[in-house]
Amino acid sequence: MSTVILALAAGAVVGLALGALGGGGSVLAVPALIYLLGFAPAAAATASLIIVTATSATALYAQAVSGNVRWKTGTLFAAAGIVPAIAAATLATRLPEAVLTAAFAAIAALGMLKPPHPGQQPKPVRPARAAGTGAGLGAATGFLGVGGGFLAVPALVGVLGLRMRAAAGTSLLVITVNSLAALAARTGASTPLNWAVIAPFAGAVILAAWDGTRLAARISGPTLQRIFAIVLLAVAALMLIDALH
Repeated sequence: MSTVILALAAGAVVGLALGALGGGGSVLAVPALIYLLGFAPAAAATASLIIVTATSATALYAQAVSGNVRWKTGTLFAAAGIVPAIAAATLATRLPEAVLTAAFAAIAALGMLKPPHPGQQPKPVRPARAAGTGAGLGAATGFLGVGGGFLAVPALVGVLGLRMRAAAGTSLLVITVNSLAALAARTGASTPLNWAVIAPFAGAVILAAWDGTRLAARISGPTLQRIFAIVLLAVAALMLIDALH
């Protein structure tokens, strides 16, 4: 199978996840770029930020039109994560690739420890709690080159009590801002990027994200939660196995 076809196929899967779940896109993009398309971990992290920034912004518009974005909560999360995202991204460019791969696996597994529980009653937005959680998400975004949606959705549900669909939509605002900040910090790094792969990958993600958003409107919250958990568990297992070899 040619590299372009692989990039299109992988991008379609990532886009469906990002559009339907509001997260999970980048946690799938990094291993796809490494294991299917031959990117080094550092290059995969940077490429993932480019892809996820473009697609999350597109999916955010669709979720906003559907009324699934809680702007006050999302803005607090995103603003708190900007500085940590930049600092962590700068640090990540100085670490060995094996460390980045192992860290990615560990954080992905951590996201499974407290899966979202749809159906909780919404809680008042506490600025300190939102800012603290947002700072941690920003650091994860910058360090690992992921949008942070696989952590943002459980945090928005578990910490602030947003329902699953609102958490999925709001997380896209957080992902967009944090990814832009982390990408800015990585600009100028010596990591070469293969745009012949990144461009079709990103295009497929953007198109599939719209289908994912429509799919989310037809699937119940608990079903989305189960899909989210299964995807994270499978990816975490793959990355952990590889890091141990």
